[in-house]
Formats: sequence, structure tokens, C-alpha cells
Amino acid sequence: MINHWVKIEKDKVVVDGKQIEIELSESESLLNTIYKNKIGDYPKFYKMDPLCKLGFVASELLLDAEGRREEEWGEKRGVVLFNASSSLADDRNYQKTIEGDDVFPSPSLFVYTLPNVVTGEICIRNHYYGESNFMVLRGLDVEKMSQILNATFADTCTESLVTGWVDCQSEKEYSALMFIVERGSFDEAELSKL
Repeated sequence: MINHWVKIEKDKVVVDGKQIEIELSESESLLNTIYKNKIGDYPKFYKMDPLCKLGFVASELLLDAEGRREEEWGEKRGVVLFNASSSLADDRNYQKTIEGDDVFPSPSLFVYTLPNVVTGEICIRNHYYGESNFMVLRGLDVEKMSQILNATFADTCTESLVTGWVDCQSEKEYSALMFIVERGSFDEAELSKL
């Protein structure tokens, strides 16, 4: 059973079916505005690439909606995310640093060419020590996602997963649908309805 979920697209943020009003300024992106207004206490946010910012902001809103932040999850909670574009937004930025005559590869950009950095940031922030995985699929495939989530629950330590779709083509083109599932309560049909 999916009790809590967050959906973020362009200029729209929905938490558990309720649209959250966000006042955007012309100089701030949606993700930066959400961070400033709703989170604000994780300075590493400003160093993150767009994919990581998207996943981080969505997870923060999701965990606040759940209301169980203070629980010590440790190995009992994992983070498994999916998308179709891997780390494409940052790959493009990194490519620019290695082209031409003045080649200067950027280590700070290179780290974000790995999509699993977003799962790592969520785990670090919340002290989760369970499964952490980022899977790249051809597209939003509910059946494949369900198989992977059910396989993850085969680990007897895993009681709960922060999971979902976090796809980012660029700083302006992205979508996230994240939710929390508990062992024994995940229903593929529910996912299809979100």
C-alpha cells in the first residue's frame, strides 16, 4: 500500500494528492525555491547536479509527509530509484569540460555522472544503511519496477523502501514520482494509478 507519495514536474508539486503552492521568482528554479522554503538545512544541496537536487527535494517532501523522520531506520530502510536518462544532464555538462584544446576535466562534475549519487545523498542525510540502488530502464515500466522492488524485499532486513521514478534531462526538464512502500504491502496496481 502506498501511503505517501510526491510528484514533481516543471512547475507543479503534489504531495499525497494535494498540490503545494510554490511562489517562484524569475531568478530561482523550482527545486532551489522548494529547498529554500521547505528544507534549507543541507548546504551540500547547492553543489548537487539537477538529478540529485530533484531526488533530494522529492525525498525530503516525501519523508516530511510520512512524519516518521526521527525513527532510526538503519538497515531496515533502503532507497531504490529508477529513470530512463541515467545522469544525462550532468553527462552533457561534463562532456563540455573534456572537449577542445583547453581540456580541463571537472572532478566536481564527474562525480555526478553516476546516477546513484542521488540515492547516496538520501541515505547519508537520513542515516539509511539498507539497500541503495539506482536502476536505468528504457522507460517507466511499472512491471519491471515491481519485480525489482519485490526482489529487494527478499532481503529480510529490508522493511521499507523510499523508491520511485526520478528522471532529469536538464535543469528545466525533469519529473519525479517518489513513494514509500513497506514490506508485504506493495501492490503494482497502486503504482499504475499514481
